[in-house]
Amino acid sequence: MSINLQFHAFAGNPLNSIPGNPLSHSAALESLNARILGNDHSSPSPNFKVLPFRNGRPLVSSTASSGEFLPIWHLGWVSLDDLRGIFENSGAPLNGDSLVYLGSSAEDDAVYWAIDVSAKVPELGTNMDMELRFVELRTLMVATDWENLKAMENLAIAGNAKALLEWHNTSQFCGHCGEKTVSKEAGRRKQCSNDSCKKRIYPRVDQVVIMLVIDRENDHVLLGTRPKFISQLWSCLSGFTEPGESLEEAVRRETWEESGIEVGEVVYHSSQPWPDARWFSREDIREALTLADYKKGQKTAASKVEQMCKGVEKSRSMAADFNVESGELAPIFVPGPFAIAHHLISSWAFSDQNVL
Repeated sequence: MSINLQFHAFAGNPLNSIPGNPLSHSAALESLNARILGNDHSSPSPNFKVLPFRNGRPLVSSTASSGEFLPIWHLGWVSLDDLRGIFENSGAPLNGDSLVYLGSSAEDDAVYWAIDVSAKVPELGTNMDMELRFVELRTLMVATDWENLKAMENLAIAGNAKALLEWHNTSQFCGHCGEKTVSKEAGRRKQCSNDSCKKRIYPRVDQVVIMLVIDRENDHVLLGTRPKFISQLWSCLSGFTEPGESLEEAVRRETWEESGIEVGEVVYHSSQPWPDARWFSREDIREALTLADYKKGQKTAASKVEQMCKGVEKSRSMAADFNVESGELAPIFVPGPFAIAHHLISSWAFSDQNVL
């Protein structure tokens, strides 16, 4: 089995690639604050859409389906006026510095924002009539139909928003002088509030390498496992790059540290915005890729999201999503098509079939 995506999960964010955004982040923030304060009496302002997060989980809804089609989850965009009303009912003030600019679209005349409401509006996401719930991003990743371009784009938007909000939560103080930081450029950067420092702080990106180590002589690949998370799950080795280290050097070092294997030639495959080791033959890997019922796991996760949005089910493990304990799968289990590891492994297992 081979599955080709238009882009990896969490990549392909449409809000990052819109040419000539109708509003810059500074103009968007100015218009946003005017709307919040009720001073927007000029020309019609754009439609502000806000995606709330709680404890790293985006607000979503789900649409039921029939037949073989998956239930489809949707981002729980809230209008700025509705969000302001929710904040007022909770006694919490809403200000522009609490929101992070995600992008704008001339096509639907909308400006998109994200906000962390973890400790501010407890009632949001608990109203049974609205059928909106905060759902773990990994569950949404598994539940996403990778053949649905719009669903994949929504996943990328949610991933980008979560990364920005988590960066804001972990950069509340200046790493140079220790003073509090303030939001700048509609949340796209921060700055130290100390007038003698004023250090500029930008979102942190932690560079990671993930590699498929191939033994060409014996036609095997090296995979690692972390059984305390999902038993039988084997995947590519990976690790963070160190300062002053190239990607190739990081691949060789991490492989040696995790498995004691020395790596020769390093070939680049692709990138994605995101243990004990054992060798496996090409036949083993093909069996895992062929028998692992990813579609079934996808449907299970999509139904889980639908039930959560209706308040029927609150939590379940990722292992349950994939039925990895049921004995229905191959002797080993590899990550699904939402993970770059899947495509690294698949490109090797089916190299004779021109699979990318």
